[in-house]
Amino acid sequence: MSKPIRIHTFPLSGHAHRVELFASLAGIAHELITVDLPNGAHKQADFLALNPAGQVPVIEDGDVVISDANAILVYLARKYAPAYLPQEPALEAQVQKFLTLAAGELAFGPAAARLITVFNAPLDAEFTQLISARLFDKLEAHLADRVFLVGETATIADVALYSYAAHAPEGYVSLEPYPHVRRWLQSIEALDGFKPMPATKAGLLA
Repeated sequence: MSKPIRIHTFPLSGHAHRVELFASLAGIAHELITVDLPNGAHKQADFLALNPAGQVPVIEDGDVVISDANAILVYLARKYAPAYLPQEPALEAQVQKFLTLAAGELAFGPAAARLITVFNAPLDAEFTQLISARLFDKLEAHLADRVFLVGETATIADVALYSYAAHAPEGYVSLEPYPHVRRWLQSIEALDGFKPMPATKAGLLA
């Protein structure tokens, strides 16, 4: 019997949460190792040996060490949960498109807006709101006639976008104008194995 994968994580990191969420949804045996980011554990030599960028998440699967949330999702889906990454080329390309969106407009929009309010990051709040609106306008139109982002069932595309989209209100990005996005979030939350990310006080304001 193989050992559980080890997920180096931090409770308030949306990037780390998407990996925890996927492991839970897919029923992948795992162990969580909380990295003490506030006290700089991610800058210590033992952690930098795993990820020289000094960021969570990182997974250890036996001798395999992988960082970057989206890369981890692809690896875990390929190895343990292939239903979450379609093999049909056109559908797989759509999944990759949403992974790019997660690394682009999601990161620079809702994720960055949340960094300002939750972690006091010195970022341009107006710019993050602009990018967030652009992102959610796209998602709202895309989800008008579908339950999940790609195909008929949940994929890693949904997982990659869920955490920061669901917690957008913590960065003062309202989801009220986006009923299809809110329905999509609820569809993910209804999946067996769903695991929420802890809310912050900022999230109570929206």
